[in-house]
Amino acid sequence: MKALEGVRILDMTHVQSGPTCTQLLAWFGADVLKVERPGVGDATRGQLQDIPDVDSLYFTMLNHNKRSITLNTKSDKGKEIFTKLIEQCDVMVENFAPGALDRMGFSWERIQEINPRMIYASVKGFGPGAYADCKVYENVAQCAGGSASTTGMLGEVPLVTGAQIGDSGTGLHLALGIVTALYHREKSGRGQRVECAMQDGVLNLCRVKLRDQQRLQHGPLREYSQFGEGIDFGEAAPRAGNDSGGGQPGRILKCKGWETDPDAYTYFITQAAVWGNVCDVIGKPDWKEDPGFATPEARLPHLNEVFGAIEDWTMTKTKFEVMEICNKVNIPVGPILSMKEIAEDESLRKTGTVVEVDHPERGPYLSVGNPIKLSDSPSDVERSPLLGEHTDEILKDVVGMSDEEIISAKEEGAV
Repeated sequence: MKALEGVRILDMTHVQSGPTCTQLLAWFGADVLKVERPGVGDATRGQLQDIPDVDSLYFTMLNHNKRSITLNTKSDKGKEIFTKLIEQCDVMVENFAPGALDRMGFSWERIQEINPRMIYASVKGFGPGAYADCKVYENVAQCAGGSASTTGMLGEVPLVTGAQIGDSGTGLHLALGIVTALYHREKSGRGQRVECAMQDGVLNLCRVKLRDQQRLQHGPLREYSQFGEGIDFGEAAPRAGNDSGGGQPGRILKCKGWETDPDAYTYFITQAAVWGNVCDVIGKPDWKEDPGFATPEARLPHLNEVFGAIEDWTMTKTKFEVMEICNKVNIPVGPILSMKEIAEDESLRKTGTVVEVDHPERGPYLSVGNPIKLSDSPSDVERSPLLGEHTDEILKDVVGMSDEEIISAKEEGAV
């Protein structure tokens, strides 16, 4: 049995943050009914298309395991059908602009009247405050949530990360909120509002930088590279390049082949507990007793020299050789894996982290699978739906309409 089997989700989401949330719930077995505009659908169906007139990878990789119904919620009949869907669903998820559903006549108060057990979940850009009505996209969220100001090299422009921590990250937070509200409903019998602001979600993932902001009030951040280089700290947590965020100095270093391979690098952490092993591996055994290198405190002013010596060694090995040698002696390292290497990784295929999905129009393609593994609840990945593919099925099975009523609704332009 799938973990969320029997839970029905009314999916009013589009683009990335909301669909990430509802796809995760669908992977766990929830029946997700994706509501889309007739003839148009989710905007991502047509964005970044690599094959003409075929749903884009952007759409397919965010909408697995769902059923699609087209519905014109601006028409009277469409509103009537939408009301029936609210009655029959456990959760409604939306990431519209602020106030969009209210203007449609479906405020939180109205939704509670229709279905007191409904959990109404929303992704917003900002929480209450000066920016509450502002629109937010992925990179805006990263900038407003503290990520960009702390990412990049010292003295250079702020950078956004390739990880979609604003959109997908907030979708993951919202999914947890929904499951928590479902659990609470088992005790209370009532639904509730669940809201996640993208700014809040990004900040939650940047908590170690908020930690460093407060530490900075009591002195320099000694594990940051700039401390060893004698560069003054300002009033805000600085960009720290590839320094480790956990207090153990770490950097990305060149490996054999870096001149032609942009991903021939490894992440290397000089963890205090295995410092002696690091010295032996890189051919610096005398550093184990040298007063300038023997302790973590003594090494902080010399991090450039330390990592320079380590890089002299890593440049003689491939990133995979570095990993093999270092892991045997408990030195934490990580090869910089390209998307091509990840796509071809057999171990990720076996665990279902990377899956191959067959699509009736696109053919086979790769996608991410469920990153959360449950021992007793399977989580298969099924293809995304075609636009309106399940409209008749949902109108019959969920709304309870007859064939004649469905025909009539289509003639009225409601579906």
